[in-house]
Amino acid sequence: MTESTKAGPATRTTRDLAKAATSGWLGTAMEFMDFQLYSLAAAIVFNQLFFPNVSPAIGLIAAMATYGVGYVARLAGAIYFGRMGDRIGRKRVLYLTILLMGASTTLIGFLPTYAQIGLLAPILLVALRLIQGFGAGAEIAGATVMLAEYAPVRRRGVIASLVSLGTNSGTLAASALWAFLLAVLSDEQLLEWGWRLPFLLSFVLMIFAVWLRRSLKESPVFEERADVVDGRALSRAEAEGSVLEAGLQQRKGKAFFLALGLRFGQAGNSGLVQTFLVGYIASTLLIDRSVPTDAIMYGSLLGFATVPIVGLLGDRFGRRPMYVALSVLTAVLAFPLLLLITSGSTVALVLGMILALNIGVLGLFSLESVTMAELFGARTRFTQLALAKEIGGILATAIGPVVAATLTAVTGSWWPIAAMLVAYSLITLVATVLSPETRGRDLVKLEDAA
Repeated sequence: MTESTKAGPATRTTRDLAKAATSGWLGTAMEFMDFQLYSLAAAIVFNQLFFPNVSPAIGLIAAMATYGVGYVARLAGAIYFGRMGDRIGRKRVLYLTILLMGASTTLIGFLPTYAQIGLLAPILLVALRLIQGFGAGAEIAGATVMLAEYAPVRRRGVIASLVSLGTNSGTLAASALWAFLLAVLSDEQLLEWGWRLPFLLSFVLMIFAVWLRRSLKESPVFEERADVVDGRALSRAEAEGSVLEAGLQQRKGKAFFLALGLRFGQAGNSGLVQTFLVGYIASTLLIDRSVPTDAIMYGSLLGFATVPIVGLLGDRFGRRPMYVALSVLTAVLAFPLLLLITSGSTVALVLGMILALNIGVLGLFSLESVTMAELFGARTRFTQLALAKEIGGILATAIGPVVAATLTAVTGSWWPIAAMLVAYSLITLVATVLSPETRGRDLVKLEDAA
């Protein structure tokens, strides 16, 4: 390692940090706006537009399954872009992922429906969903890694939580758009052309995000890595025989499975609360579909306080105590919250969904944004974090709504939803107990924390 290739610690100004924070927030907001637009459309109109010749229950299952296929593509994107991000840097990958997500989401707004072209309509929908997922598979992982690696160590939790605020902002924007459309358009207008508007509007956000990322500086941690020379990571063969070799010998696996367990609670709860319950309330409980979309919107607004507060508490008391508190609270409140949501009272329903979203989804996401980054070593952080997020997404967020739709149809009751919330939260609790405390860890280290 020569002086010319390693000139010393990388420095970043407050302006650089602000730009990285804005970029991470905006990219994640776009990802979650795109996915929430899709998930709400799947719950509200896609069963009629793309799967019209089946019963309402089967149509909802089909729409949720179409929602879920994007998570398969996300896994492929996590592998492809994650490895690229660890090898050549975070910045280039984040530029590519935003382009893929924005283009595919915009094109969904131009799709013909089943009534216009028949079976080809859902096939095209699935194809665009796959492209969207491929780009999104590394977006939130890359934004999480970038922010955690930029942040001062004592404020890492609250700064990294901005990624979660991005998810919250995207959810809020998508929910607000759908709430507005449901309020001002008739059912005929919504099904004829109104559903296209949210997808077409995402193009504007994509252009701004692409412009911002063009001037973003690379992660200082990536530049300081001992195995990075001239902006590129050394391969194992290239590092063989050097002082780096010992640091590359750690067996992988333990930290990954711990991160996967931490991911389960947030990912599973998100799929149930933000996706499945919206469709269940509208199609099974026969409550006006604007009510659950309004509830998600109000919950997302409250999340602007929940997310940074949880981040600050994680910086103050540690990641593990906060994970334990939120996981236990979600499990204990699961059945009472579902009783509120299914009580028949609009006020109780909205309150129940707001609490479930902030405790079981956004609070855990705030912790996840920093803890998973701290668990992994710098050499494979992007890849492992992306894979943990996406495998957790497939097993919990994507499959969960389909399982919930099936179980509630078979039992004719809401209790499977509450039972799934409990199960997801207990998995995260076990992972928390087995995990080391990661607050304050040096992110330049090549080895995992466990």
